[in-house]
Amino acid sequence: MPVTENRDVEKVIILGAGQLGMQVIRNMVERVSPGALSVLVEPGFTTSSDVYKKNSTDELEKYGVEIIPFDLSQNNEGDLASLLSDFHTVICCTGFVAGAGTQTRITHAVLKAGVSRYFPWQFGVDYDIVGKGSGQPVFDEQYDVRQLLRSQEKTEWVIVSTGMFTSFLFEPAFGVVDLETNTVRALGSWDTRVTVTTPGDIGRLTTEIYLENPRIANEVVFVAGDTLSYGQLAAVVEEVTGKPVKRAELSLDELNRQIALAPDDTMLRYRAAFALGTGMWWEKSKTYNHKKGIKTVDAKTWLSRHLSDKRS
Repeated sequence: MPVTENRDVEKVIILGAGQLGMQVIRNMVERVSPGALSVLVEPGFTTSSDVYKKNSTDELEKYGVEIIPFDLSQNNEGDLASLLSDFHTVICCTGFVAGAGTQTRITHAVLKAGVSRYFPWQFGVDYDIVGKGSGQPVFDEQYDVRQLLRSQEKTEWVIVSTGMFTSFLFEPAFGVVDLETNTVRALGSWDTRVTVTTPGDIGRLTTEIYLENPRIANEVVFVAGDTLSYGQLAAVVEEVTGKPVKRAELSLDELNRQIALAPDDTMLRYRAAFALGTGMWWEKSKTYNHKKGIKTVDAKTWLSRHLSDKRS
């Protein structure tokens, strides 16, 4: 087990106890001083009958993590800033569950609170390269958050670029890998590449980056579980399932035609954004985890485990 770091004076709050938030917490509790860690959750989280929320509450209480209820969907930037002002570091793991503008509001609150160090919800693609106008409004907001952080000097920030969650690549609604029909659809072309990382690896790596000495500040840190083309992905699915894969290419022109017919389809916009290729991937050999010799789960290993779990 890793050695506990002596950072008693640094109070850390994780925003969100979802898939990623819980992974960050599980890794942080082994590495920071007892009582230094808090988590912000939606009101009613701890009393919900939902199995995930109930199990997570039990786990958080076992760890001794302070649980703070707060409704991020309300436009209460001042109240959030007041709450966050008690903490040295904020690690945001909320995603966009509270809707568009969530990450901008949270970032404004963090800066207003005078937080020393901020890990924003940027666990995704390289928004600096993607820029604005990708067709995905969420990406535009993420780009604006980066500009906001860079426009000030009071709060240190660390962005952890992870690519897509590995599981999302196999999410039926995303429409890239359909395991029911053993179909793989290439976004853009078969040579278009994508970087993916599991929440478990993101939790481990975010903790390592937080504890890195000398301290990482005002920097984008790239991590990756795997970087592969859609052609390589099709080969992985074929190898792991042992079945021939049906291949279908969705060109950017075709995806834009589909968006014109259904402009409010969020998944279509995600597909079109990833079909651009640019900013959606980086070489694994240049990542933080590769340089540190930290092993991560690649797409083949994830799929093998996923299919094994489904069979058991």
